[in-house]
Amino acid sequence: MNKQHFTKLSGTLVKQKHSRILAGHAPRTLDLFAGCGGISLGFDAAGFKTIGAVEFDPDAARSHAMNFMSDVPHDLFEIHASAKDITKIEPAALLETFKLDGPIQQHVDVIIGGPPCQAFARVGRAKLREVADHPEAFLKDPRGNLYLRYLHYVNELKPIAILMENVPDVLNYGGHNVAEETCEILTEMGYRCGYTLLNSVYFGVPQMRERMFLVAVASQIASKISFPTPTHWVDMPRGYEGTRQVALQTVKRGLFDEDGFFIDPPVPDRNTCSPAVTAQNALADLPIITEHLEGKLKKGARRFDKVVHYPSGQISTYAKIMRTWPRFESDSGVHDHVIRYLPRDYAIFKRMNPGDQYPEAHAHAVALFEERLAELEKQKGKSIGADSKEYKQLWKETVPPYDVGKFPNKWRKMEAYAPARTLMAHLGKDGYSHIHYDSAQARTISVREAARLQSFPDGFVFSGSMNPAFKQIGNAVPPLLAKAIADNLYKLLLGDMGLEKTSAEKTEVV
Repeated sequence: MNKQHFTKLSGTLVKQKHSRILAGHAPRTLDLFAGCGGISLGFDAAGFKTIGAVEFDPDAARSHAMNFMSDVPHDLFEIHASAKDITKIEPAALLETFKLDGPIQQHVDVIIGGPPCQAFARVGRAKLREVADHPEAFLKDPRGNLYLRYLHYVNELKPIAILMENVPDVLNYGGHNVAEETCEILTEMGYRCGYTLLNSVYFGVPQMRERMFLVAVASQIASKISFPTPTHWVDMPRGYEGTRQVALQTVKRGLFDEDGFFIDPPVPDRNTCSPAVTAQNALADLPIITEHLEGKLKKGARRFDKVVHYPSGQISTYAKIMRTWPRFESDSGVHDHVIRYLPRDYAIFKRMNPGDQYPEAHAHAVALFEERLAELEKQKGKSIGADSKEYKQLWKETVPPYDVGKFPNKWRKMEAYAPARTLMAHLGKDGYSHIHYDSAQARTISVREAARLQSFPDGFVFSGSMNPAFKQIGNAVPPLLAKAIADNLYKLLLGDMGLEKTSAEKTEVV
């Protein structure tokens, strides 16, 4: 880093970038901590233009390039597809690798992304001030404070708008409100800031997933920050509101908190909003999978080298969006409709009721064991003792080993007529958190079904095999939610000019 303070936005630079957008050109976005590109996809669909990304995970970095940089020359594609460590690459060097010449502050209009918060949360405002005064302090921080690195990129590239995403706990992490403290710094740099909590289910995503979103726009462009209005509603399950209130404990609210940056989450109006998209709306048009029940599925890595064709029949409005998303259309079928090999558990999945979690699953497994033990004793014509090898082997082959008290939420069978619960990166390890609602299929969800629940269109491709793809999907921001935020941000950038998005580069989801 150069030895300089965080510097304010130049009014001339803001005017130059803003004038370009007002003239109809797509705002150029750089995605930091990009993952496979959920935010990038939503922003591109709203009329923005991705110019590149920084992502540390090799599979996710290649996925991002495959979906957003497929039309560039091969040597440049490989540069975009390579993993990048944001702690080691400077903004100027990054843009140089992207073949973007000239002053680095001329190339990026919007920075988007979700920097990890752990190190920042432990040091808070004091560390922000230290780095503002001594930028090289970042390099000496063994915890690798990635939020500060994100702000360094903002300081160097001078975007006129920012989107930052993270888990709700970032508002109350070790006693710090990361979003509030970040807004303080961005305000000093010349931005108008605000943050809130948004749940993806309120924006047409078939998943109840709550995240913190922070938006900042150059103060000479926007007089205030707003967030999108919900389009869908659902009665949230018990527990969601409690989790939200814990996250909001450090938020400045009320009569004496006029200087806070928190904006109350928008509330859906069931009189004007559509009912939430359900798991069945999202998945019912995909081919059924039963090969695992027929002994045709084997253990091993799952590649995406086989097209599975869509069955004929009516499809939901949501399924149509997933098949026809501009630039990610899929006419005949999907390549990644693959599942885990879990032979011990198929019979348990079949018996589980919608909404059942691990305690109920374990009880079903014990009942199965008792039935199988009785059948085995009938075949042998004798009792089988609990200390016998046969008894122990049958138990091992039938009953999962996890403690019911310690892992109550490890398993869950989805309800067909409700949105799915939050998908996590842990999908990359087992997938038990999302057992398919169709008992006849008796399985966990496929890679493509996970993508559907996150609102990735069917033409979006994932690098690597099954486990890395699940991880990428679980880590992503749902593209439909990102698009709603991007649509609203575009309006903030256009201001009160009464202008429409006119760029030929834009795309829309209809």
